[in-house]
Amino acid sequence: MAIYIVRLGTPRESGEGLRIGTVRRPPRGVPKADFARLDYYDVWFPNLAPSAELVKEAMGAQDQRAWAAFKRKYRAEMGAPDRSRELDVLAALSHHTNLAVGCYCEHEDRCHRSVLRELLIERGADVV
Repeated sequence: MAIYIVRLGTPRESGEGLRIGTVRRPPRGVPKADFARLDYYDVWFPNLAPSAELVKEAMGAQDQRAWAAFKRKYRAEMGAPDRSRELDVLAALSHHTNLAVGCYCEHEDRCHRSVLRELLIERGADVV
């Protein structure tokens, strides 16, 4: 059992399980009824998305220093008690079922999902 870290809107991998959208907003121009069918997500979980302010900061990060500042702030947001407990739940679930968390960004290395990967691994999650 494991957590897959995915780009939303891409074809699902075999055995991926429930796909969770950790994004601030649903996909534009896509009817809600089509989110799962079009491989966006089965469940929307914006709690694990960066705040709107941090999304803007991440989108504008032009160098490694700016990206490191985003990561530090996003980790702080995810350190809040409710967010931390939600990450703990996902980590625990990874030992019992397959699931996927993701975002729309093309490149994981400049996406909050790379930080989610780190946070989940730090909590003992099985991550693919």
